[in-house]
Amino acid sequence: MKLSIRLINLDDFGAWIFALSSYSQKIMSNKLEEIKLYNDISSIIDETRVRLAVNINSEIIMLNWQVGKRIKEDVLYNQRAQYGKEILKNLSIKLVSQFGKGWGLQKLQHCVRSAYTFSEEEIKYAVRTQLTWTHLRSLMSIDDHLKRAFYIEMTRLERWDTRTLDEKIDAMLYERTALSRKPEELIKQNLQQVKTNNILTPDFVFRSSYFLDTLGLSDSFSEKTLENAILQNLQTFISELGTDFAFLDRQKRITVDFTDYYIDLLFYHRGLRRLVVIELKLGKFKPEHEGQMLLYLRYLDKNDRRENEESPIGLILCSEGNTEHIEYLMLEDSPIKVAQYYTQLPDKQVLHEKLQKAIAIAREQIDRKEDSE
Repeated sequence: MKLSIRLINLDDFGAWIFALSSYSQKIMSNKLEEIKLYNDISSIIDETRVRLAVNINSEIIMLNWQVGKRIKEDVLYNQRAQYGKEILKNLSIKLVSQFGKGWGLQKLQHCVRSAYTFSEEEIKYAVRTQLTWTHLRSLMSIDDHLKRAFYIEMTRLERWDTRTLDEKIDAMLYERTALSRKPEELIKQNLQQVKTNNILTPDFVFRSSYFLDTLGLSDSFSEKTLENAILQNLQTFISELGTDFAFLDRQKRITVDFTDYYIDLLFYHRGLRRLVVIELKLGKFKPEHEGQMLLYLRYLDKNDRRENEESPIGLILCSEGNTEHIEYLMLEDSPIKVAQYYTQLPDKQVLHEKLQKAIAIAREQIDRKEDSE
């Protein structure tokens, strides 16, 4: 058997390779163009969907509020309050017949309540901040207008969904803030500052108590065990602190006069633009805790504070509460805050009474201070 060997002309081979390369590049170029086209069309669709969702949400809120306002005017102007329930019932039957089940009695009751709860200016602001009708339904349960304004601003700033908003209301977040202890006029000023400039103050951020029930701690634990549990559940811990907190370090060593000290937890708060030292303590707050924290803050202010940052601030978390100590340090314009932490959720009624008592004590102290001045 004869083998025939055909020699390939190098020029022909080069031309073939060049043609194949050009063809591959063309295919690749077409593929890239297809991908770009797909991405561009996807962006257009997504952006349009977002705009539609925002517009639909805005229209739903305004529609419901205007319906409630019209019913409210009819009941008030025609002095038919005693027949209000009957009016709503009859109206809902007709609306359901015409527009469907979405206009039942309960829906009309929510519409009317929204008109009694929010002024036209407030409802338009809620629309601008992209709160949903479900958000507003949760906010309608709050009678105190300042407390309601607090939750509106926090929902806007931290982008809470309705579930998170309900959880924060249920956990009495507002009552646990230093803001709730202030006189009404100061609360209004703080809320306006946040609303206008998106600038948070420590009174918004720090609380008199924190719930650490998700850490899974037993009845008996050490400070080290608590610290480890926090780091293992860092996401839920930050959720309780507030979404603007960012974890930086644990057991950070600092040296003063050749003596080493260790900071339990070091965070940074983006809104406040401050380093935040957190010290964990078993038992009640003691005056020496304040001195220790002050040393840490002064060291960080001198050695770790960066340009455009505010001075560091400290939070001492104690397992037991001594209310007056906590209230004094919450109210003072001090870089040190003190709070009690709960590893098991307290009875809600007991907590409510405790917080109301603490708020009363704080405001009494403020009144006394103002009288003395």
